[in-house]
Parts: sequence; structure tokens; C-alpha cells
Amino acid sequence: MTDSTPARPVRILLADDQPLLRTGFRMVLGTEDDLDIVAEAGDGLEAVELSRRLLPDVVLMDIRMPRMDGVAATRAIVDARLPVRVLILTTFDLDEYVIGALRAGASGFLAKDVPAEDLVTAIRTVAAGEAVVAPRILKRLLDRFADVLPDPAASPPKALSALTEREREVLVQVARGLSNAEIARALSVSETTIKTHVGHVLTKLGLRDRVQAVVLAYETGLVRPGA
Repeated sequence: MTDSTPARPVRILLADDQPLLRTGFRMVLGTEDDLDIVAEAGDGLEAVELSRRLLPDVVLMDIRMPRMDGVAATRAIVDARLPVRVLILTTFDLDEYVIGALRAGASGFLAKDVPAEDLVTAIRTVAAGEAVVAPRILKRLLDRFADVLPDPAASPPKALSALTEREREVLVQVARGLSNAEIARALSVSETTIKTHVGHVLTKLGLRDRVQAVVLAYETGLVRPGA
């Protein structure tokens, strides 16, 4: 066992109303020694109930499901303050749900056609307490609303007034989908320094994770799609 090997497998709850898709995810994830699928849910309400009872590390959550959709289920899990993180799965024709899911407290989102290795990496990342931002999907979504976003050339929005100039600079890079290591190289500072700046940004803005930081950066006009 190496230092990077988790002390125990990451416990996963699959929430999707299509049994064939759940079977496919189970086949992909079942080959990984550090991932353990503890249960499956066929709708959002069942996903919430199983999350309360089993406390999985990560819920792999579909958006559109009967009885309760993925957005409402995510909100219920987050509002209950369960030690459970939600990774949303979506398709490009359901982009309108993504912002709602992130506002509800999801720790990230992926397209359903994501390569198996990327899905596995994303689950591990979310389980470790980080967030997964898919820039390609986020850009496509926000391009649809570019005309209603604030002008970044204007004065910094009041919501960002608590940030220092460097913290706003780091937030811009986070919103562009860069990792801490990539931001550190771009700004010629240490990765530890960037991690500290990101932590300050999240604390000052009252944000749960990097995903919510990305959404706020676009919503306030600090970053615009295509910029």
C-alpha cells in the first residue's frame, strides 16, 4: 500500500433511474480496488433516503429522475448536513439544470459520456474534499447566458469587495478551470500559496468549494465565457 492509497475504499451510491446505466457504472467502477458501490437508487427520493441511512462518501447523481430530481435530491442531502458529497451527471441537452445543481451544493458535474478514467478520477477527487469543474460543459452553459452577465470592465461587484487584488486574480484562474499547480505556474508562486489564497476566497465569499467559486465568478462578471 502506498501513501496515496486511501485507508478504506470510497463508498459510492449510484442514483439513476435507468438500470442499464447503473449496470454500466457498476462495471466500470467495480474494477477499481479503492471504490466500493454500496447501493443503488432509482429516483431522487430513494437517493436521499439511502444517503441518510448509509452515509456514502460520494453520490453519483443523475439530474432527471422520478419522484425527486437530482437538483432537489442534492439540496436535501446538503441541507441535512450529511458527510456526503454529490457528483452530478448530465447530458448536453440538460444544461439548464447544471447551475441549479451547483447552487444546491453539488461538488461537481460531468457529462454522462465521460471517459471511464475521468469518471474514476473525478470520484476520487470529490471524495478527497475537492470539487470537479468541467470547463467544457461550464463554458457551453454560460455561453447561453453571456448577454445577461455583468460587464467585467465595470467596478468589481460588491460581492467580491472583500477580496484582495491577488485573491481576485486567483479566482479568475480558478474560474477558467486551472488547478492549483497550474495557477502557481501562471502566477510564479508556490502551490501552497495558491492553496492558501483559494481557501481565503472561499471563506470570505462564504462558498462551499471551487465549483461554487466558478459559478460566482461568472455570475458577477469577473470572468465572461470565451474571455
